[in-house]
Amino acid sequence: MNNTFYNEVLTDHNLHPAHKRFIECATCHREGINPSCGDDIELHLRIEDGKILDGSFTGSGCAISQASADMMLDLIIGRSVEEARELSDIFLRMIKGQITDDELERLEEAGALQDISHMPARVKCAVLGWHTLEELIHNA
Repeated sequence: MNNTFYNEVLTDHNLHPAHKRFIECATCHREGINPSCGDDIELHLRIEDGKILDGSFTGSGCAISQASADMMLDLIIGRSVEEARELSDIFLRMIKGQITDDELERLEEAGALQDISHMPARVKCAVLGWHTLEELIHNA
């Protein structure tokens, strides 16, 4: 992916996040904190019968952490918890450079963050929402 696409996707999700709000119908939530830069996200999901029906996040942080959390929610809402777990695994392996082209396609817009691995100081920002999702699913 080229830098223009990366910048457009990142900027759009940061300035116009579709999922940055509080949902009262959440069945579970989890806070994720990145103490190295101050990112703080609380992930809220409404899960019924193993399916993620709605999701949102609140909190504050850098553009990468906020955009990544928004992209993640775009990707997992409407999917099963197991699919969300798979997508999270793919995303985290993408950051390490360990995925196939087919797996990259499954990440849709979140694949725009593939080159974040070349910015080591920003990796924790990009994965914060995804790690929070994994913890939430594990403990739900």
